[in-house]
Amino acid sequence: MEARLAHPVYEPLRPWLAGGDLPRLEQLDSAAARAGLQVASGAALRFVAPAVDDENYELRTYRSGGVASRPGNLHDLFNALAWLAFPQTKARLNALHAARIPLEGGQRGRFRDLLTIFDEGGAIVACKDLELIELLRSFRWRELFWERRERVLASMRILVLGHAVLEQALAPWPGITCKVMVATGDDPDREAAAWLDGLPAQATPKLLAPLPIFGYPGWFPGNDQQAFYEDQRYFRPFKRDKIDAGVGQAAAVRNASRAEESPGSAERDAG
Repeated sequence: MEARLAHPVYEPLRPWLAGGDLPRLEQLDSAAARAGLQVASGAALRFVAPAVDDENYELRTYRSGGVASRPGNLHDLFNALAWLAFPQTKARLNALHAARIPLEGGQRGRFRDLLTIFDEGGAIVACKDLELIELLRSFRWRELFWERRERVLASMRILVLGHAVLEQALAPWPGITCKVMVATGDDPDREAAAWLDGLPAQATPKLLAPLPIFGYPGWFPGNDQQAFYEDQRYFRPFKRDKIDAGVGQAAAVRNASRAEESPGSAERDAG
């Protein structure tokens, strides 16, 4: 486990991975208390055993601060770690779910689909280099990760917050893809939370751009060769039939992606 957790994909979680192993939920609960973390309602963030009643998970979390977490469950453990690493983003995701659920009549809408996909499979791309951002949004993977490799290493960070992806990354493969937003400021967590807060009511998962994260230089064996980025099973090109009609490519890629399911489905590949 120590070698797997040493991978850079886990860098945002590093403060809580002491000794190179996964912490226990009780340790993360104590860490949240020491940091004074809260959910958006003001309740103290805690990691608690799942309840036996029928109250909705998101509503319970928002009301009580208690994030239902199953002992020994990797998915829930990575969710807890994401709360510690990205407290503002996670609190905003939960608050938006809680605000929308009473309006939905028991059926999750497209806005909450976006929230769920970002929560499970999202990442923040921290980057101020506008050319690199445009290459990402245009699916120009070889140009981004190979031809501008040194600039990517110097100017672009991928901060994975999706706990499903963090779990999958224990056994990485080139097709694992995050749905991302781009942060150009100095506080990616705060910027992602603000981005979520500013989403229009009609927002859908198409606002999230796909990114095959193991194309990042050094993140996967073999990606030090140009041929790695020619494999269109994982590094798919831009396709006009995947965007809204009448929208230019550069603008459309900012607002569209092919995949709209959470990681673990056939939609993990980019494009």
